[in-house]
Amino acid sequence: MNKLKMAVITAAVFLLSGCLYPEAKKTENQVSYQHQLEQVQAAVDEFKKANGGLLPIQTKDMKTPIYQKYPIDFKRLAPRYMEEPPASAYESGGTYQYVLVDVENKPTVKLIDLQMAEKIRDMKLRVKMYQEKHTYPPYQDVVSKGLFTLDKTKLGIKEPPSVRSPVSGVSLPLLIGADGDIYADYRVDLARCLKENKKTVKPGTEIQDILWKDTPFVPVFSVKYTVNEKQEPVFLESKTKQE
Repeated sequence: MNKLKMAVITAAVFLLSGCLYPEAKKTENQVSYQHQLEQVQAAVDEFKKANGGLLPIQTKDMKTPIYQKYPIDFKRLAPRYMEEPPASAYESGGTYQYVLVDVENKPTVKLIDLQMAEKIRDMKLRVKMYQEKHTYPPYQDVVSKGLFTLDKTKLGIKEPPSVRSPVSGVSLPLLIGADGDIYADYRVDLARCLKENKKTVKPGTEIQDILWKDTPFVPVFSVKYTVNEKQEPVFLESKTKQE
C-alpha cells in the first residue's frame, strides 16, 4: 500500500506540473479529485487481489467504445473496499464517471467528464433532428477522410459546435463522421502534451492514449490520431472509429 501511495503522489506531482491544467484552474480542485482517484485505485487493486483477478466493473456491450467500456461498479466496492463512492463520482452526485483503462495489463482508474459527454449527446440529437428533415447531416468542410466540421448555420446556432476540454479547459471543436457520430477534436490537447512532455512519436503511431497516460481523463468521443513529420497531431485516416 505504501508503494501505491508513493506512486500516486509521484503521478499527482507530475500531472500538476505537466500538460493537464491551465493556470486558471485551482490547485485545491486538482488535488481533490486526484486524491479521490487514489482512493478508488486502491479499492480496485484490493478488490482484484481478493477476487482472483476479477475487476469491479459494469458489463457493457462489446461494441461500446473502449474508453467507455469499463465503468467502475461502486456497488461492488462499497462498503467493503471503500466506504462510499467519491464525491466527484456520478453515483454521489458528482460530474465524473470513473472508468478503467488498460484492463489487460495494469487496470488504471481514470475519469470521464459527464458534462462534456452530455453536450456531445445533445449535439448528436440536434444533428439527428436536422437529418430527419433534410436527409443529409449538416456537413460543412472535410477535415479528414470520412470526417467533417458541422455547419452552425444549418444547426441554427451562433458559434461553431464545441465542448470544454476537461484536460486543458480550452474549447474542442465538435466534428461529425460519415457514420453520423459526433466526435471531439483533441488535437490541441495532444499538441500540448507532446510539447510539454517532449515526446517524439513515429508518424503513423496512434497517440490518443497519451491523454489518459498523462492526465486523469480519458479522451472520450475521440477519433484516432497520429503525428506528421513536424510532430503535430493529425487525424489517422480511415481510423475514425469512436473511442
